[in-house]
Amino acid sequence: MSFLVFEGLDGSGKSSLMKALEAELQKRGIPTYMTREPGGTPLGDEIRHMILRKEGPAPTARTELLLYEASRSQHVDQVIRPQLEKGSWVLCDRFAASSIAFQSGGREISENEVVMLNNFATGGLKAHLTVLLDLPVEESRKRRQGRGEQNGESEDRIESEADSFHEKVRQSFLAQAKADSSAWLVLNAKETPAVLFEQLIKALTDKKILK
Repeated sequence: MSFLVFEGLDGSGKSSLMKALEAELQKRGIPTYMTREPGGTPLGDEIRHMILRKEGPAPTARTELLLYEASRSQHVDQVIRPQLEKGSWVLCDRFAASSIAFQSGGREISENEVVMLNNFATGGLKAHLTVLLDLPVEESRKRRQGRGEQNGESEDRIESEADSFHEKVRQSFLAQAKADSSAWLVLNAKETPAVLFEQLIKALTDKKILK
């Protein structure tokens, strides 16, 4: 079993790369479970709606952080740990690094406080590898707009933040990856899906996560 987390700005291609890896793992007969944050459980999905909705009162920065951590705690206890204990690979779209990036980097809450709450919510669970799909903010915005035009959906509360907010989020992700490089894989999200998948498989093989 392995716990892999995929991080990056919205529109960076996390979902596509996760689906490609899921298909590859299933082809190899490896049990795989895909999930996401915020959400991943019925309660977590309710919290997700509270966080991302644009109608109604917006949570303050600290309240937003606590909502994310509540969703994460439920997710770890009810889904991630049980799946890992069964021997499954868990592929998760966002995890603890997102709280550091969005709530510390973006909202400017103390990183030490975010890390403390992350550790409490996860019970110390960490990813075997965090894959960062790095994308410039301008390109992220273009992709989000294109996706919205295609499916008719409007941006959620976090996506609609100013470019300056998303730039702080991006720089936080990059700083985290630099500080713990052995536990992170940084990919250029402007590459094609085929190239990204090839680079991911090579990295998983080189790190002996995938045999």
